Amino acid sequence: MPTRAGRFHAGSLWLGPLLLGPSLLSLLLLVQACSLPWGIRRQPSPRGVLGLGAESRQDPALSGDGRLLASLVLRSGRSTVLLQDRRSGQTMPLPLLRGQQPHSSPSLSWNGRYLALLVWRGGRRQVVINDRATNRLLPLPLRGDLEAQRLSLAPDGRHLAVELVEDGQSRVEVFNLGEWLEPDPVPGSLLGQAPGSGSRP
Repeated sequence: MPTRAGRFHAGSLWLGPLLLGPSLLSLLLLVQACSLPWGIRRQPSPRGVLGLGAESRQDPALSGDGRLLASLVLRSGRSTVLLQDRRSGQTMPLPLLRGQQPHSSPSLSWNGRYLALLVWRGGRRQVVINDRATNRLLPLPLRGDLEAQRLSLAPDGRHLAVELVEDGQSRVEVFNLGEWLEPDPVPGSLLGQAPGSGSRP
């Protein structure tokens, strides 16, 4: 079990031979209460940057390397995916996704080359993968009686898990994208590996 980092414990009144006074003890307990568990540190976003500050955001998704952040913001009353570099706050253009709101359930590959999400097309949700390196938008074909709800993209971009609803029942299906997409390299991965099993789109 992970334990809370730090030297001070709520049940400890002694630090070596020194007995803590009421004011000092209160201060230490306040510091402990405000700290995050397991040594985690908050990473503040750049101030004044659109979407990283005061603007309301939902459904956050980080690239595997932690550099890019995708999330949903409200644009003219419709959920729109926003992709930003966390270090600079720069917004990355996603022209292929315009006019297909509301967006939902964004998911990024390791380096952020692939952005998978749900868009609105033809009166229903559809799964698409935006290949930002080649500027292609690849739809995942699904039967007409299946409705996609959520998704999760593997770090290398080769597999995609999708929550589907059929006749009121939910299930999860994993699709093998190896024939469509080249891998988005993950550190330490073997690019020559044969892709794993899964449903073919």
